[in-house]
Amino acid sequence: MIWKRSAVLRFYSVCGLLLQGSQGQFPLTQNVTVVEGGTAILTCRVDQNDNTSLQWSNPAQQTLYFDDKKALRDNRIELVRASWHELSISVSDVSLSDEGQYTCSLFTMPVKTSKAYLTVLGVPEKPQISGFSSPVMEGDLMQLTCKTSGSKPAADIRWFKNDKEIKDVKYLKEEDANRKTFTVSSTLDFRVDRSDDGVAVICRVDHESLNATPQVAMQVLEIHYTPSVKIIPSTPFPQEGQPLILTCESKGKPLPEPVLWTKDGGELPDPDRMVVSGRELNILFLNKTDNGTYRCEATNTIGQSSAEYVLIVHDVPNTLLPTTIIPSLTTATVTTTVAITTSPTTSATSSSIRDPNALAGQAGPDHALIGGIVAVVVFVTLCSIFLLGRYLARHKGTYLTNEAKGAEDAPDADTAIINAEGSQVNAEEKKEYFI
Repeated sequence: MIWKRSAVLRFYSVCGLLLQGSQGQFPLTQNVTVVEGGTAILTCRVDQNDNTSLQWSNPAQQTLYFDDKKALRDNRIELVRASWHELSISVSDVSLSDEGQYTCSLFTMPVKTSKAYLTVLGVPEKPQISGFSSPVMEGDLMQLTCKTSGSKPAADIRWFKNDKEIKDVKYLKEEDANRKTFTVSSTLDFRVDRSDDGVAVICRVDHESLNATPQVAMQVLEIHYTPSVKIIPSTPFPQEGQPLILTCESKGKPLPEPVLWTKDGGELPDPDRMVVSGRELNILFLNKTDNGTYRCEATNTIGQSSAEYVLIVHDVPNTLLPTTIIPSLTTATVTTTVAITTSPTTSATSSSIRDPNALAGQAGPDHALIGGIVAVVVFVTLCSIFLLGRYLARHKGTYLTNEAKGAEDAPDADTAIINAEGSQVNAEEKKEYFI
């Protein structure tokens, strides 16, 4: 009896020592999140361990590893590290069914455990856009739907148009048949116009499993609309004798057919001078008969549109060179020369005369005043010449002496000689005039 009692006391003493040593031992684990198809690393650490065994078990409480010994036949599960202070295993090609709570056990007395939750993220499938039928007519209401499946947790869908996010959309989330993943859809409604033609509408799926690289789907819009027409002249101030090109700029989808040019509601009156080349109307030499309203008309399968241009041909401005008056005086003649030079094309509506003695930069005098002065000078000069010529005609060749005058009045020769001799006294009065 004494022996049995001492053996029991010794047993409880050993157990007490083991229990006292195990109070400082406790396994440590961490939760793990992994993307479906990836590899999860489960680690269990013990800071103080006196050669006590460690074990990993799955959510179904099946032992995966006991120390460095594999207990479950699963090729996806491998040993990473095994020591008295750590037991780490890896699970590759993780599936959604692997998600759950894993247990690390430290076989002390009593057994101590630590839980680690494995979260498996479901990767959303590439999104698809539906609801677009090409082409769409301008003004129609368009409804586009973007859909993605297999996300866990549910993915987020965002819409962009011309790189600008559209907020007013509908969002729908449904649980998949496996009751683990979700199917998410979003619907975008808007009315299209011609500015939407060629625009890319983007559906973007954001999810934590995508590592900041979202999945996108894109739909390029094709909008059909009636043509828009505009006429662009080659010069803003068309002048007589110059060429003119009118360009009919038309936009539409489908592309408008060749444009039609008309003038004042009818055909072009002068095909030889008015040449149509593509969308251009080329008028070779402008004249006053070209004035009128020109119309450009563009047509496609959606509709028709036109634009008008009112042509007013302006006169070419005239340039008059300076007027020069050069007097020339001689002993009996006064000459006045007026030189007026104009450009080949004259106009009754505009002229320009400059004073040669005027300072540079000053404005020319009144045209009517200068014309009046020139007329008066010419008239006076002509009158002077006429009177001078008349005077010279009457007195030319009348150079008579006193002897000749006496001889004309004497009845005979003797008397004439006597009269001539008596006139010698007045000989100093004989004069000749030359002009």
